[in-house]
Amino acid sequence: MTTTDTGREASVQSTAGPAVAGSLSPSRAGDFMTCPLLYRFRVIDRIPERPSLAQVRGTLVHAVLERLFDLPSERRTSVEAVGLLGPQWERLLGAEPELASLFGEGAEAEAERSAWLEQARTMVERYFTLEDPRWLEPAERELFVETVLESGLKLRGYIDRVDVAPSGDVRIVDYKTGTAPRADFEARALFQMKFYALVLWRRQGRVPRLLQLMYLGNGEVLRYEPDEADLRATERKVEALWQAIRRAMETGEWRHRTSRLCDWCDHKQRCPGFGGTPPPLPVVPVDRPSPADLEPVARERDDL
Repeated sequence: MTTTDTGREASVQSTAGPAVAGSLSPSRAGDFMTCPLLYRFRVIDRIPERPSLAQVRGTLVHAVLERLFDLPSERRTSVEAVGLLGPQWERLLGAEPELASLFGEGAEAEAERSAWLEQARTMVERYFTLEDPRWLEPAERELFVETVLESGLKLRGYIDRVDVAPSGDVRIVDYKTGTAPRADFEARALFQMKFYALVLWRRQGRVPRLLQLMYLGNGEVLRYEPDEADLRATERKVEALWQAIRRAMETGEWRHRTSRLCDWCDHKQRCPGFGGTPPPLPVVPVDRPSPADLEPVARERDDL
């Protein structure tokens, strides 16, 4: 389970077009690319997952940076942003009281919580070394977008921030509370951003000018200028992923794929790669055309 924070949803509604045959978000597409069995556990079985401290910290930092732009431009300073950490943490606890149990009890737990909040503070302060929000007026924050491809596949997701220049050029911005990937992993990091760019292009008919990933873990920024060829290639990749998901759904074969990410997976005890046995597949009602209907629409975080 990832902690959710829908914030202010600016929903882009679907118009008349192809009948929807299924839907996919960048998070779930990433799950399937990482490990088809992980996709099954999250989407088909819907097995609950305990949020990690890193995931919750990412949600907290995102909430602060979103609400920073509610302030008048002259107040968008690091001091004001850090001051939002406490209230936003209390708001998250109010929405999900079980998050308090992440730290346990006693003096040791309090020390852990303080260190965790200090890490969040460092990330918020680092943001101000990357750009000056006093000179920015985002067009959208926490924007929910969706579109239906000609094949009937619906693409949907949440974008952290959309900036629109006077010329009409669009910049898609995503905050990451992890560190920037090595050069050989940049393509995977950019997949999510190209996914969003594809959705906006199909909705608006204009290719976003810039994709920008801001890594608050180490203060690096990854920028990429997509073109139509990039987005057409992304569409082909997404369609191929969906066909692979449909085949797994039809055959019941959800293969596991081990990697370093398994160390952080909540499902090792039921994964054949670690001597476990997956639970029986749930019965899917016949009126559901695809596993996409089981996919939650809640705000998903890809922070690490």
